[in-house]
Amino acid sequence: MKAAIYTRFGPPEVLQIRELETPQPKGNEVLIRIHATTVEKEDPGMRKTPGLNGIFKPKHRILGMELAGEIEAVGSAVSRFAPGDQVFGNAGLGLGTYAEYICLPEDGALAAKPQNLSYAEAAASTNGALTAIPFLRDKAQIRSGQSILINGASGTVGSAAVQIAKYFGAEVTGVCSTDNMAAVEALGADRVVDYTQEHFVELFQKEGRRFDILFDVAGKTSFRRCLPILQPEGIYLATMPTPAIMVQSLWTRFFGRRKVKFAATGLRAPAKKAVDLQLLREIADEGRFRPRIDCSFSLEQIADAHRHIESGRKNGTVLITLGLADQ
Repeated sequence: MKAAIYTRFGPPEVLQIRELETPQPKGNEVLIRIHATTVEKEDPGMRKTPGLNGIFKPKHRILGMELAGEIEAVGSAVSRFAPGDQVFGNAGLGLGTYAEYICLPEDGALAAKPQNLSYAEAAASTNGALTAIPFLRDKAQIRSGQSILINGASGTVGSAAVQIAKYFGAEVTGVCSTDNMAAVEALGADRVVDYTQEHFVELFQKEGRRFDILFDVAGKTSFRRCLPILQPEGIYLATMPTPAIMVQSLWTRFFGRRKVKFAATGLRAPAKKAVDLQLLREIADEGRFRPRIDCSFSLEQIADAHRHIESGRKNGTVLITLGLADQ
């Protein structure tokens, strides 16, 4: 099989295309032919810096977490899937999706691909949704009729959060730049605010508006700054685990009515992610979810994809397409 590998930390050029032996599924595993994967914002960091993927050299030679593809073979103990099934999912910190094939446990973070989404769209959906769902459903316990402000509504997580919040029946206000306002409105936001014109806290203070939930996807504000526009029992959700956020999360757990909440969504158990993928599939099959895709590269252009991420110009999900990505 063809794969993008790296054997040392460094610049995008350390990623090289190689022919490797196609893996064979163990008893509880499925072999997936990958038609689309993604390059996430964390990937370049794992490529160039020791840490999550090894200290002295890469622990896993093949990067990539998200995938959509077709099951080609199954192990002897597999009962959940069969050859020919179309699936999408997340490989977690085992990585390995920058390749034509991967073996994953059948009880891992896998689900049937939404019928309304292509392989490329399905792969592009997983990262944002697997972050937004546990934050909104579990941490905020979002419910119909609540108001939510999403700061950073045009990115991968923010665009997923807009659609998932609408699915749960919330009134959604999105905050983004001028260029992205139309796209966020198209995702279903009830109101879109341009942060380049006025800070949203100042705007809503003038209006006397408060929100039940404030989801700071962008990580560009703070709980203290947002207090004036949070309801007395409002919840501030933060995706960035800064020291201040961790202290505030612990403090507000026991004191005060307003709460700060953080979730390490990437570290959740594969079985929990699989449940969220099932929910995402249901939402997508109702025609209520579409990922925000920035651009697409071939596997051979993997270094260029990393350069694009590092340029800071990413606006949505960056795809790597293989084979039947558009189907």
